Amino acid sequence: MNSPIRVIVVDDSATMRMMISAVLNADPDIEVVGQASNAMEARSAIKALDPDVVTLDIEMPSMSGLEFLEKIMQLRPMPVIMVSTLTQRGAEATLAALEIGAFDCIGKPVPGEGKPFAGLTTLVKEAAASRLKRSYQRPSEKAAPAPVTSDYRPRNRIIAIGASTGGVEALIQVLSRFPANCPPTVITQHMPASFTRSFAERLDRLCAPKVTEAIDGEPLSFGRVYLAPGGERHLEITNGSGPRCRLVESGTVNGHRPSVDVLFRSVAATAGKNAVGAILTGMGRDGAQGLLAMRQAGAATFGQDERSAVVYGMPRVAQEIGAVAMQLPLDAIGDEIIAATAAKKIGVV
Repeated sequence: MNSPIRVIVVDDSATMRMMISAVLNADPDIEVVGQASNAMEARSAIKALDPDVVTLDIEMPSMSGLEFLEKIMQLRPMPVIMVSTLTQRGAEATLAALEIGAFDCIGKPVPGEGKPFAGLTTLVKEAAASRLKRSYQRPSEKAAPAPVTSDYRPRNRIIAIGASTGGVEALIQVLSRFPANCPPTVITQHMPASFTRSFAERLDRLCAPKVTEAIDGEPLSFGRVYLAPGGERHLEITNGSGPRCRLVESGTVNGHRPSVDVLFRSVAATAGKNAVGAILTGMGRDGAQGLLAMRQAGAATFGQDERSAVVYGMPRVAQEIGAVAMQLPLDAIGDEIIAATAAKKIGVV
């Protein structure tokens, strides 16, 4: 019989600590072994109790959760789930935390919410089984975006990328290799609705192409990256008077809205062999069938490999069903995508 996953809950609110602990302790596979109200208490608890996972509040007195996370990742790397208010300020701080190396984030409950912290037990289990970053880098130390090169001539292509848990850091690394004149790029990243605008703004600051949230009916242009807004709609690509974004109100697919599968299927139908698809780190199987449809339509398809993925879920399923033509480490995917968009014959079979 496996031992329960040991968790320390860090939050300056006693009420929040109690709520989080109650949710986690209700699962027989998880045990809350300690609680802390600030960074100093948390540091002592981590040293004494050696947890498998830590839940960490973004906003704490004396030392913020973000500052404490940096110290954890430098001195004692372990899976950390950030607990944040779903506000603009909370989104920006949480995105910074995910870039530093936090496993994922979960929102604090809002008034009237039926099941607070729904999904937290699943996150804790995935975090305990996840692959930690091999080394920590401050966000300011990341490589500069790839410049426009005189010998790069993008052809009439569309790039589609899907990601989930671990995707913030992965997308920054991939897009940092894109030149400013890259082909139109559409992305679905599983993320709360209040976070996607801040994430698009963060990507725009760190990468050479222009990155924005997708707008319904917006034409696709070179040098642009379109991020699916979180919330109630899926991002698709349609082709009326030229390829453009379409935001569709419909039910969840594979438990997600927006769904990577929905995006990839639309790209397969719209762009066919003139597309490049990539599936990155994430839990579950969303995107695998859509990437298979892209490959069957003649597109080049790439998947992140197990060694470099925080969670080898979505790319594993895509690999197993034959959707991935080429599996690569994260640091090679951006360059390979751009190389494929310049090739005369794009399909990889």
